[in-house]
Amino acid sequence: MTDNSVNTSGWAGWGVFAAVVLIVGGTIDAFHGLQALIGPDTAYFVADAGLFSIDVQGWGWWHLIIGLLLILVGIALLTGATWARVVAIILVALNAIGQLSLIAAQPWLSLALLAIDVVVIYALTVHGREIGTKRT
Repeated sequence: MTDNSVNTSGWAGWGVFAAVVLIVGGTIDAFHGLQALIGPDTAYFVADAGLFSIDVQGWGWWHLIIGLLLILVGIALLTGATWARVVAIILVALNAIGQLSLIAAQPWLSLALLAIDVVVIYALTVHGREIGTKRT
């Protein structure tokens, strides 16, 4: 008889950290999305590379939807759902790409969020399987 159990290391806590970061980040994104939907139609950001014009309503819907998805996936990660790991990695990768597109307008915020995205992706890809076993 073979033992299919997963050995739990200290990184299982990092998987829980990733889930909590997704929930907090999703909540912030959802609030920013609501704020953008209630606000004006266009925002302008002046950066060294030039002037960015963003449709605030489209940006708001994007952040509201992504925020709600991140909250749901973060909660599912805490239960140890394998599908949530895959979806979380995809959503965080999309967020990282989005941060790269805003690096000229908000360099420090974009770099900080990009670093957090990398840590979350690392935690979920390397030791994400241990999240469900951490509860036992």
